[in-house]
Amino acid sequence: MFEKTIKQACDMLHVHNDLTKFEDTIIKGVSIDTRKIEKGNLFVPFKGENVDGHQFVRQAIEKGAGAALWDKNVTNPPEDLPVLVVDDPLLALQSLANQYRHELDLKVVGITGSNGKTTTKDMVASLLGTKYKVHKTQGNYNNHIGLPLTILALPQDAEVAVLEMGMSGFGEIELLSEISQPDAAIITNIGESHLQDLGSREGITKAKLEIVQGLKEDGLFAYYGDEPLLQEQVKDLSLGRIETFGRSEANTIYPVTIEMNNDGSQFETSLYEGQTFFLPVLGQHNIHNALAAILIAKEFDVTVEGMKEGLKSLKLTQMRMETSLGKKGENIINDAYNASPTSMKAAIGLVSELDGVNKKILVLGDMLELGDNEEEYHLEIGRMIDPGSIQQVYTYGRLGELIAKGASERFEAENVHAFQDKKELAVMLEKQTQSGDLVLFKASRGMKLEEVIETLTN
Repeated sequence: MFEKTIKQACDMLHVHNDLTKFEDTIIKGVSIDTRKIEKGNLFVPFKGENVDGHQFVRQAIEKGAGAALWDKNVTNPPEDLPVLVVDDPLLALQSLANQYRHELDLKVVGITGSNGKTTTKDMVASLLGTKYKVHKTQGNYNNHIGLPLTILALPQDAEVAVLEMGMSGFGEIELLSEISQPDAAIITNIGESHLQDLGSREGITKAKLEIVQGLKEDGLFAYYGDEPLLQEQVKDLSLGRIETFGRSEANTIYPVTIEMNNDGSQFETSLYEGQTFFLPVLGQHNIHNALAAILIAKEFDVTVEGMKEGLKSLKLTQMRMETSLGKKGENIINDAYNASPTSMKAAIGLVSELDGVNKKILVLGDMLELGDNEEEYHLEIGRMIDPGSIQQVYTYGRLGELIAKGASERFEAENVHAFQDKKELAVMLEKQTQSGDLVLFKASRGMKLEEVIETLTN
């Protein structure tokens, strides 16, 4: 991880105060939370709407922090403490991350997209991990604060960093790309998330393509080639090396054969015909993510056997197609970390295709940040659910009720239930489910459907 003397840190930043008496103090690692301070950390305070982190600087150092940053616009920096007075602590954090990234003998893979970026991150890390010392974004540390913290936490012997890049508006991914300077970049797809902020899918495409702004001149750009909006906007970019993945044979890599079962998928690809890959994750959309990971693994000279092993041993971040067994023997799929119309349709399609189960039950909640057309998107989801493949639909939330309304156009009334109370939903599910049933949970993260899952599993 980042380790410097205070003098070295001052040389990396524009520091306004004299820290000569502290210059030999060692800083090791970075923290923004006094509850998680470790010995030697550089504490970075932020000014929020309700709380100013500067008031916790002394507490952080008393807990073992080696030093702290301090915003020059905040008065009375403590002269008895090792505080580095800078123009802006956030900009200082980002600058340190960028400089540390260049100090390391390191390759960076940047990943963005409306859906599937976390799963693709996990896949890329797993495949590259068969050959390199790989570190990846943890949890949701994929924004203007989280990504710099991820870089500054990288061990000095790290060989590859796989960094997820999220955003809610224009300019955010460009910043992350400029900080991390990726050697390879992926766009998984273009969906509807953040329509509220970006106005259209064309706007989302433009924002996601900002990932190439910091891409190395000889770096590889890989994107979902079946998306017309990406095809159109990529034409206007001056990029050296571009490869695509998807179902169409026009892509650099596409699946030649696919065989799906309840344990995962087996597939062959156009690049390695005759070689069968096993993916222990449900859903055809995840095969597309795996194709992106294979492109990156090929770029990094991972052998085909290494790719196979990386996919076979894949471990996904929680609540991404996470399977578990309920206390009655129900098969539960928890895909409730995030949701958009694209990802919800994919998840419903997956459940519809699975065999060897009793009843198939959907538990769907609100999809957030969809902008002015959010109600129509939810109605559309309900209308596309096939009663020939799905037996029961349960919804939660104000917008979820519109999914139920759409489903009611095709389902018998007793097979569609809308709830505004999670406890009532959980009680109903407990009564209705039995051994051998398959239950999919899908909603935006803010709906916290895992609380209902806990009722079925504990």
